[in-house]
Amino acid sequence: MDIKTILLIGTFDTKDDELGYMADCITAQGGQVVTMDVSVLGDPRHPTRYSKHDVAEEGGSSITAAIDSGNENLAMQIMAKGASALTARLYHEQVFDGMVVLGGSMGTDLALDVCAALPLGVPKYIVSTVSFSPLIPPHRLAADTQMILWAGGLYGLNSICKSSLSQAAGAVLGAARAVEKPQKKLPLIGMTSLGKTALRYMVSLKPALEDRGFEVAVFHATGMGGRAFEALAQQKAFACVFDFCTQELGNHIHGSNISAGADRLTNAGKSGIPQLVAPGCYDLVDIVGWHEIPAKWSANVTHAHNRLLTSVVLDDDQRREVARAHSTQLATAESETVLFLPNGGCGEWDRPGADLHDAKGLAEFCDELQKTSPENITLRELDCHINDAQFSDAALAVFDDWCERGIVSSHVG
Repeated sequence: MDIKTILLIGTFDTKDDELGYMADCITAQGGQVVTMDVSVLGDPRHPTRYSKHDVAEEGGSSITAAIDSGNENLAMQIMAKGASALTARLYHEQVFDGMVVLGGSMGTDLALDVCAALPLGVPKYIVSTVSFSPLIPPHRLAADTQMILWAGGLYGLNSICKSSLSQAAGAVLGAARAVEKPQKKLPLIGMTSLGKTALRYMVSLKPALEDRGFEVAVFHATGMGGRAFEALAQQKAFACVFDFCTQELGNHIHGSNISAGADRLTNAGKSGIPQLVAPGCYDLVDIVGWHEIPAKWSANVTHAHNRLLTSVVLDDDQRREVARAHSTQLATAESETVLFLPNGGCGEWDRPGADLHDAKGLAEFCDELQKTSPENITLRELDCHINDAQFSDAALAVFDDWCERGIVSSHVG
């Protein structure tokens, strides 16, 4: 087995013992360690491979500037910028195979930037006292970031925190050995959806697109899935997108915690990626199921999907607001964009005869979207339901036309 090298990042002035323990765990399992110090005020007991001066200078600043700022937040942002740039460069120079950052809230803030600087498929771990905390906004998380709670680790080593640190050491080294990185052998299609009980088009579209020589990745549009989708679109990872579940946009504008961020439904268009769009499950806003339902939704019908997730059914005015948000986001697109509008419903629960069917609400949404649709996109109304074969066939017809005309490339890169 090839020996894997792990980049270990932290403030070695205050966490030398903990970082040293992790380094020992990694080497004891046959790995190698490269260390990076992101301290500001103090110095480690032993030199690190990359010093705090190296880090600050990589970001175009200096430790003196960080200290002279007189502000710990500004100082750590200087180090975060330098650590991100240095980590990205070292990875491209093949210095390491996986990365782990150890920290409290300050170190975690830096760690989120460092993870975002690395491509998908590079093992990236954050061991933090605030892992899984609401302090961490979803849009700061890179698509494949792994987090481990640093329990009992505020100050110094003990048997409790050693359990977390040793698991983290084994996890990052094991991931570096086991990871199968994206190969990019086929052009990639990004698709959004929910589970098959609500949206089913991917069942037929995925094999049809694969038969055409494309790889298909379907993203679960429940906040983090949309965040990953948008991040990869921003990186121009897709040849085309089938963004058929835009519910996260409604979640965001109506204040739900289950949000993919303010840039939902923008990055593919801004990156020049051809996009097929449909407002799947636009009529629902998902909220955290184990929280008390906010007072603003007291007049709305709700549907408990499970103990984690509850869906709020939007009224007419709220649906019109979601329609306008679609138009606003799509107006930024610089790529070929078709917005499909299935007038038979946009979710399985919205079919005629289903529990959440609302013909008037759907008509209100369609009317507002037709009125506000921007000129840079093509709006196509379809006389079908989003889960009907007619919808998938219409999408494939546009896609095939784009392939024939060279709008969608069948080549990687």
